[in-house]
Formats: sequence, C-alpha cells, structure tokens
Amino acid sequence: MDDALTRIAAALERLSPPPPAPADPLAHPAYVWRGGVLVAARDFRPLPLDMLRGVDAQKDALLGNLERLAAGHAAQDVLLWGARGTGKSALVKASVGAVQAAGGALALVEVSADRLDTLPRLFDAIAGVRRAFVLFLDDLGFDAAADARTLRSLLEGGAEARPANARLVVTSNQRHLLPRDMGAQERAVNARDVADDQLALADRFGLSLGFHVVDQEHYLQIVRGYAEAYALPFEPADAVLWATRRGARSGRVAWQYVVDLAGRAGRAL
Repeated sequence: MDDALTRIAAALERLSPPPPAPADPLAHPAYVWRGGVLVAARDFRPLPLDMLRGVDAQKDALLGNLERLAAGHAAQDVLLWGARGTGKSALVKASVGAVQAAGGALALVEVSADRLDTLPRLFDAIAGVRRAFVLFLDDLGFDAAADARTLRSLLEGGAEARPANARLVVTSNQRHLLPRDMGAQERAVNARDVADDQLALADRFGLSLGFHVVDQEHYLQIVRGYAEAYALPFEPADAVLWATRRGARSGRVAWQYVVDLAGRAGRAL
C-alpha cells in the first residue's frame, strides 16, 4: 500500500512539478515573473537607444525617469500608449539597457497581464532588495472592468504601498485602458460615471507618453538607423515598397524589412 501511494505521489509531482527556485534578484539584467517567482530571462538583448529614431522626446522622458528610479530618487509609473509597432516595447527595454550600461542598479521584470493579482507577492519579493525594478506589463488590455480596478488599486490607493524601488511601466494600444466590455457598460443607466471610473486608471500614471502613426519620412529614418547599425545598404524605394506590401509603416515593419535585407545578404543579426 505504501509503495502504491509513493508511486501515485511521484506521478502527481511529475504532472505538477514544483515551481522553480527563485532567481537571485541582484544577479540578472531581466526577469520574468512566472509561477509566483522571479525567473531569469534567458536572453535580454535590448537595442541600443540610438537605434530608435523619431521618438526623441519619449526617449528623453522615459530614460530620465528610469535614471531617477535607479538612483533611488522619486520616479513615476509610466504609460506608453499609441499605434501598434511604433517602438513602445523596444523603447522600454532599450532604456533599461542604457541605464544598466551606465552602471545603474536597475532590472526589468516582465509581468503577464493575467497575473495582476499576484503583484503584491512580487512587491514582497523585491521590497528589501538594494536594486530598482521596472515592472513591465506589455500590450496591456482588459477583458473586464474588475481587471482595470485591480491595477488602479495597485498603482494608487491600496492599503499597502508599493515598495519605493519598483515602478510599473505599461504599454498599450489604448490611451485610456478601457476594458473590452465597455460597449455593454456604456448602455448602463449612469454611463458617464462608468466611463469616469475607467478613465481614472490612465490618470494614475504620472508619465504618459504617446506614440503616433509613422509617416513615410519617419519610416525611412527608422530603416536607415537599423541599416546603418548593421552596415546594410538599402534603397529607400525598396523599403517603401516593402511597407506598401505590408499595408503599414511602423518601427516593427522597418525592423522586418532590415531582417529581410540581412537574410538576402546572407547575414545574421
């Protein structure tokens, strides 16, 4: 009987392995918050900041904020919002990398949007660490109003304050972070109050940076920056044709074009 129970326990453990041991919060440049523990990111390779073109104002604002956070000074939570593929996520990672390269005690922690309810546990894990942390929520969207209220409480107004060494940096295609079920809510008796409740979330971010649709000149500027960094010649007309075929001009499309250039040249990036 004991042998059978032992075999059953072993089988259950294989089906549900224990969470990994938490990574040293001082040892790695970037982490993923997974299973309630910090896991070292396998390959954190942010782009150099000077490769990101046409977003100088956003770059200066975000970098300055993260430098203050790394120095232990007051810093803001940040919302980067705007058109798809305009470099929001790339700028976050590049800015963290730039602060690290300058000797700043700063790390990035990527947090999945469906793990918002576990953020207090993450706060506990990093509160006593002599290092600053960017808690990065990428491409954030909400399925319901309750999710937005959870994040709003974490940003401001909760019973327990966030540790001073942690700030949230969120990217979203929506400026006001409205939940996907907002259409149904708008039919409520007091729709204005519902809308104000949701817009209050965006107001919790002390720094809000907009990213707008890329025009052709800006698109070619981005392509040129990538191409020069990797010593790849290109024809502007060819780059425009690539974007036309993709049906969009953005930093993401520019990078995809440069990847294609490198592949055609027999190069790796």
